[in-house]
Amino acid sequence: MTVAHWDEVEPRRRAKGEMEADWQPLGGAAGTRAVGANRVRVAPGKLPTPPHSHGASEELYFVLAGSGLAWQDGEVHEVRPLDCVIHRPNEMEHTFVAGPDGLEYLVFGTRHPTEIGWLPRSRAIRIGWPWVEGRDDDPWDVEATVEPLAVGEPAPRPANIVNVDEVEHERFQDRVTTAPLATRERSTLAGLHWEQLAGGRRGSVPHCHSAEEEVFVILDGTATLELWPREGGVEETPLRAGHVVARPAGTRVSHSFRAGPDGVTMLIYGTRDANDMCWYPRSRKIFWRGLGVIGRIEQLDYFDGEPIEDD
Repeated sequence: MTVAHWDEVEPRRRAKGEMEADWQPLGGAAGTRAVGANRVRVAPGKLPTPPHSHGASEELYFVLAGSGLAWQDGEVHEVRPLDCVIHRPNEMEHTFVAGPDGLEYLVFGTRHPTEIGWLPRSRAIRIGWPWVEGRDDDPWDVEATVEPLAVGEPAPRPANIVNVDEVEHERFQDRVTTAPLATRERSTLAGLHWEQLAGGRRGSVPHCHSAEEEVFVILDGTATLELWPREGGVEETPLRAGHVVARPAGTRVSHSFRAGPDGVTMLIYGTRDANDMCWYPRSRKIFWRGLGVIGRIEQLDYFDGEPIEDD
């Protein structure tokens, strides 16, 4: 799996107490491995989740439509379309409160497997080496019985909420315009960029990653996804608004996007790994990203230079 469209992904509704939203697991449908990506549509006046935080995972949100409030550690801040909300690991408790017309957003998150043991008779859970007492009911049932989430007057927006129109755009000649949202200064484990390609223009040149995973969401316009397998040739897939493209690490298949005649607007999400290497099949370059070094190598057959041995 590489490509999915959100019109073809069955939504999952969760509605308990003040929480009510439809979730579409776009990442799983497209074939992501180390990250998750969901489209969430929150009912007017409702919450998508209880207030929560993550010890290891980082969540990046991008508002598609509607209005609402970002609830963060007891304060609320207005959000609108084209906002990016960044929640680094082990930082703020957070959720959203949808406005009168509902709230729709995309959320990307890193996945971190943790070994957890469960003993049902003693209701004991082991997380790493310590044991804690657990429960087997649904915490959302408890959340549904508590007092509604306190929401005061909106406070000024903090640094973890930025809009496409509020950041300085990067322009590359007349072909690419990028709004860097989740940058290294704002996020820890992953990046998120909004990008426009002019009609007929290419974005990043064909490349693939050894350790980093990328997810692309087409927001507007049309484009062609080009996949460059190692054995040669180019596979082309037409894309339109709502398409999600997953490029896990280590596929050895390079990718690139070329905009349709009227251009294309997309979101680009990518994890960060200091050990990542990037391969460019057309120019035969390797980028050792953690070192900031790009070089060209000679590609050889596995047995090149090996002596021929008789059986």
